[in-house]
Amino acid sequence: MEGVIVLMLSQVVIKIVGLIYKIYLTNREGFGDRGNAIYSSAFQIYALFLTISSIGVPNAISKLVSSKVAVGDNKEAYRIFKIAFAMFGLLGFVGSSILFFGAEYIANNYLQIPEAKLTILALSPSVFLVSIASVLRGYFNGKENISVTANSQSLEQIFKTIFTILLVEQIASISSKNTILMAGAATLATTLATLFSLIYLYRYFIKIKREVWKEVIASKKQKKDSVIKIIRSILAVSVPIALCALFSVTTKTIDALTVVRSLKNFMREEEATLQYGILSGKVDTLITLPFSFNIAFATALVPTISAAIAKKEIYIAKKRIEFSILVTILIGLPCTICMCMFSNQILDLLFPNASSGGEMLALSACSIIFVVLTQTINGALQGLGKVNVPVIAFAFGAIIKLIFNIVLIPIIGIKGAIISSIISHIISFIICFISLKRNLQMTFKINKFFIKPLISSIGMLLCSYFTYIELYLFVPKKILLITSLLIGIIVYVILILILKILSKEEIFMIPYGQKIYKKFKKNKNKIG
Repeated sequence: MEGVIVLMLSQVVIKIVGLIYKIYLTNREGFGDRGNAIYSSAFQIYALFLTISSIGVPNAISKLVSSKVAVGDNKEAYRIFKIAFAMFGLLGFVGSSILFFGAEYIANNYLQIPEAKLTILALSPSVFLVSIASVLRGYFNGKENISVTANSQSLEQIFKTIFTILLVEQIASISSKNTILMAGAATLATTLATLFSLIYLYRYFIKIKREVWKEVIASKKQKKDSVIKIIRSILAVSVPIALCALFSVTTKTIDALTVVRSLKNFMREEEATLQYGILSGKVDTLITLPFSFNIAFATALVPTISAAIAKKEIYIAKKRIEFSILVTILIGLPCTICMCMFSNQILDLLFPNASSGGEMLALSACSIIFVVLTQTINGALQGLGKVNVPVIAFAFGAIIKLIFNIVLIPIIGIKGAIISSIISHIISFIICFISLKRNLQMTFKINKFFIKPLISSIGMLLCSYFTYIELYLFVPKKILLITSLLIGIIVYVILILILKILSKEEIFMIPYGQKIYKKFKKNKNKIG
């Protein structure tokens, strides 16, 4: 759990820093929802290429390198790194070239947002840069230098925020707030931040290269595999992860390709673009925030479950999965309920100059609980070696998403895209959940995993809501929302302890859990 907390805090910091530049862009005069539409549509195409060329690469290389290092075969570990470097460098270069030379065609024919051409051009070099960076991160992870990867990711996000603000402000001043140029500047900031992250990784590699080379020379035993076999080994791990991620981001890419196209049939193009900008720029950004709290469980489950299964400790594997799913519910459920209830207030707080989209956020929030649960279950399935199940689940989800987008958007507008996403996430969750139950014959008590967490979440919501109503006339709105939510969170934690949702053993698994438990017991006895 200490490892989970570290990963969680790292992801939270990255998400918060990322939210800063999103808030800035949306509130910036001349950018707003239209700028978000141009920026986000290009970014979804970029994310699609990025998924193909680099997602899964760090895990694949890390696994292969660590297995060689563990038996003292540093020479072959370094050889794997060099082959992967050439392989994914070439793949990344091809991806960047397609984006660069096909920018106009993609913007006009696929996105149907011609203004996105400049943003695609600005983003195109990033595919190559990230591909190279992913190989370096995988090598460092395999050598147990995980902090280097974490530092590079944090630096990338910080540089991205700084460059975004600096470049957009500069372009806004010299172009009379031209939205298209400002969006291009924002995406150029991503490319520059990626470059600086790669420079950091490369400089670190140069710093340790002498030490690495000593290990390579000193390595006496080498089991030399053919280049083809190494490539197959890398692909065997990276392809399922990449496909899973590909189908995951496909839902957003489907929105990028279908929303404006469908909305233009019964509203002006400018209005259709604004609607998509609200959905992609503000709503999707806020909906993904809870995932950063939960991704640590999905990440940490893979090695822990693998280790338990290897030792045939099925009971321990089940307990770890049950605990992770329970904590996921305790994170996801209140986030879902609070975003539904306070959607307008949250948008007013974060985007005072462009606060529209409350109904979209409230409706989209319904998907949070299903997404975070699927995220955790996927980590468990990967740990069990069932890497193809998430791929199948997300593939079905993507197909459902596309069908419902085409059917619903012409009938109910932008809400059709949101409803189709919710249905897609539910389908993916059901497939993964059924597979997990079948593979481990797991049973989940409704009282512990659903009824009690729901009661606690409703109690938190009521407390927050009545606090908001009672103090509405006396406290400034921005402070009021934060205060109401903080009081609700305190009540939520107390209700979790009172209802005994977490057992004593489970509380002790949490860092400082023993202290929390003893203090609660002491106060409870005093009250008694």
